[in-house]
Amino acid sequence: MNLTWEVYGLDLATPLRISRSVMSRRDAVRVVLEHDGLRGHGEVVTSTYYGLSVDAITSCLDSLSLDAPEAALDVLHADDTIPAGVRAAVDAALHDLLGLRRAVPVHALVGVERWQDVPTAYTIGITDDPAALASELVERGFSVLKLKAGADPERDVATVTAVRAAAPDARLILDPNGGWSPDETVRVVEKITAAGVVLDAVEQPIPPGDPDALAWVRERCPAPLVADEDAATVADVRRLAGAVDGVNVKLAKCGGLRPALEIVSAAREGGLDVMLGCLVASSLGIAPAVHLAGHARWVDLDGHLLLAHDPWTGIGGEDGTLRLAGAPGLGVVRR
Repeated sequence: MNLTWEVYGLDLATPLRISRSVMSRRDAVRVVLEHDGLRGHGEVVTSTYYGLSVDAITSCLDSLSLDAPEAALDVLHADDTIPAGVRAAVDAALHDLLGLRRAVPVHALVGVERWQDVPTAYTIGITDDPAALASELVERGFSVLKLKAGADPERDVATVTAVRAAAPDARLILDPNGGWSPDETVRVVEKITAAGVVLDAVEQPIPPGDPDALAWVRERCPAPLVADEDAATVADVRRLAGAVDGVNVKLAKCGGLRPALEIVSAAREGGLDVMLGCLVASSLGIAPAVHLAGHARWVDLDGHLLLAHDPWTGIGGEDGTLRLAGAPGLGVVRR
């Protein structure tokens, strides 16, 4: 099996500010696997948080040696020295190949036999006028909004109430990216609730590494609590059973579709709901998680929608709804 790659840049339409950083651009590496005349594709994006640079990604790809797709999946996921983001891209390309060989969409390979269109959240970063953007998004068709928070608790409360006034029927997810303390989390969510706003979920409000503190927050938080950075592996998810209400599954965090399915299974066993999340990426990078959407309560797969130009197409989302055409493999094509 032949492996090649291509590096390209992804510019955001507007800079995205979260509690720990501001991003306006990132690089992406398209992974191509060719076998028996078929080509499978995947994508990995650079990430300071996950320690992925272009050099680190391409160096890792250069060292890979893979056989036929089925065997390659076993080899790939047996090697935990490969960064999760790189494994996820190769895993996606392998699943794309398998779908093409069997003439079925990837979702049929991951336990979602019948595809149903699904709403995705749209991420509103920390910005001066979140209400105006919320109003615009609702007009475009979005019914789920994810609000970044964590830089200033009082401002966070004002942001949520302003967005609720502008989008009275939207489901709201609040994501401080670990920017609050446990006490601040409870205080902020109580103020939001007292203002008459019901949150659909609060995602990773405190810094990762303290599941007991998450459990303390959950006992006092009047909104479903979802772990993100604290939930990277099956073992993490099993430890979190009873401490949170759900876990955020990101393929770039866990290593691809195969480990994501194991995490989904562990979450169900532990009574936890699943959120599907993503990094900012093109439609190629987001597509594998879209095929998993049938397993999730919350779908936050909007990374491609934040770009100034998406070099790929095939998963929809521009009107707030993700759609697949039923094509074999991942079902994305170059624009």
